[in-house]
Amino acid sequence: MGPSHRAIPTSPIRPHLRPDDDVSGLAICNSTAMINESDRDRYRSAATLLHDVAKPMRVLSALGWPGEVREQFLADGGNKLPAPEYTAIDPGPVIDGVAAARRLLHPGEVVDDWLEREANSIESTAMMLSSVGTVDFHRHSGELYGTPDRPLRFDPATPLDLAQRVAEVLSELKTAALLRPAERNKTSQEVAAHLEAAVRTHFGDAAPDVLIVDELSANAVASTSRIKVRRDAKFTEKDAAQLLNHEAFIHVATGLNGRAQSDLPLLAIGHPGTTRTQEGLAVYSEYVSGTLGLDRLRRLADRIIGVQLVCDGADFIELYRWFLDRSPGPEQAFESTRRIFRGAPIEGGAPFTKDCAYLSGFLGVSTFVRAAFVAGRVDVIGLLFAGKLDLFAIPALAVLRDAGLCRPARFLPPWALDPGWVLSHLTLSTFMAGVDLTVVATAVGDILDQCPRVEIGDRISG
Repeated sequence: MGPSHRAIPTSPIRPHLRPDDDVSGLAICNSTAMINESDRDRYRSAATLLHDVAKPMRVLSALGWPGEVREQFLADGGNKLPAPEYTAIDPGPVIDGVAAARRLLHPGEVVDDWLEREANSIESTAMMLSSVGTVDFHRHSGELYGTPDRPLRFDPATPLDLAQRVAEVLSELKTAALLRPAERNKTSQEVAAHLEAAVRTHFGDAAPDVLIVDELSANAVASTSRIKVRRDAKFTEKDAAQLLNHEAFIHVATGLNGRAQSDLPLLAIGHPGTTRTQEGLAVYSEYVSGTLGLDRLRRLADRIIGVQLVCDGADFIELYRWFLDRSPGPEQAFESTRRIFRGAPIEGGAPFTKDCAYLSGFLGVSTFVRAAFVAGRVDVIGLLFAGKLDLFAIPALAVLRDAGLCRPARFLPPWALDPGWVLSHLTLSTFMAGVDLTVVATAVGDILDQCPRVEIGDRISG
């Protein structure tokens, strides 16, 4: 990865960025552009049209597998390829709706260009869901979520580079006996009880329902009104706090804040074009709240490596066996594998790439927050929580906020409600990111060369 202390680019927003572009150089909006009444009507209409065509496309539901597929696979000893079935959608109505929204847009204006990018992502989502089970599904997935080997926009590093580095560090910690095995001794009922009490306190009457369900591709997922926890999942001591910061304080909060955007209803729904920022913000919430544990980080890295293995040709059985060595049991190995094969050819070569969005999104969000702080634009950070959005929406939302069309976020995560803590974190992290470690690392390396390897006993590691 390139040096973190490099100058922050200040080039203007480009209207046709790839959906998975890095945002290290995202210009912080300083526009005072006036919006007349005609523009207001156009933006309201376009945002409503895009909301209406995107809302029925529930990607993960469309790609879901019934529990019988898992049970049969495990009953066969993991030796027979599963055969999930999908119903491809007709993309025609979405394409027509997107075309109607585009006719309202004037290319070259910051708000119009944001809405155009949203239109492109929604259209790509429809094309992806119309091609489930084919190689084209993977192509559209890569456009929307990114791929493991696609470099970040302003850095040659890739999500796969980061995932492999995480895996290397964790392996070194394990070898040095500094990494405790994850102890999964918490039940879904215990985690659900913790979440329910916390969301009632944070969201009051708007709190989501917390449900324990039998079928889920992850240990837990959230929508605006529900947090679902998989019944047979086992959790570590830290998982409840991590899920609270990820699912509730971000996914639920941005959904509720988006619902309040009566002039911009598009912000109430997430779609694949917003996934990288939404998941990146959620992982960032874990990080700054101190709940991003090493076991969680390992799982995020493993998923990216798993996507690459399928890109390289691994089929479902081969990836399942790879995950078996990294999972507490066959059921979790199956679910980790299923995530990557949802909607994709089961024989391998063309995976669903959503899992690339988490770490690349985290990099994008953390870089944006630091860049905004350096630029003296902490005022725009609150816009991150205005609804379901992509980072490249921030300049447009700043213009719309100035015009009274974008409402302030009502619900913020606790760490964002404490300006002192956030400013301390940003001050220290930004300063440390600017320190060139080359000379220091050389000096410390000389010292370490004089140190024999220390055997670390069970007493310390335990």
